[in-house]
Amino acid sequence: MLYYAERDAQPDTFSSIPAAMWWGVATITTVGYGDVYPVTPIGRVLGAATAIIGIAMFALPTAILGAGFVEDYEQHHQSERVCPHCHKPLNRKGS
Repeated sequence: MLYYAERDAQPDTFSSIPAAMWWGVATITTVGYGDVYPVTPIGRVLGAATAIIGIAMFALPTAILGAGFVEDYEQHHQSERVCPHCHKPLNRKGS
């Protein structure tokens, strides 16, 4: 879509669909190189959407996995404070 939005405004930069796809990959996986960017209003909207999709693809799953690790860590430490046989709370020294 970006190729069709930008090809008339920047024929050298977005010269083909693969070139526009490479720009999309660089924008999704990083913050882009900064040397190539959309200049048309439609291209800018598509560029912003591409950057937001990149954040959603990496940041949100990372937060979900991090929360899962924290929950598992807390559960593991909580289970160490209880006797595995009688389930009575243990004191801080573990006896």
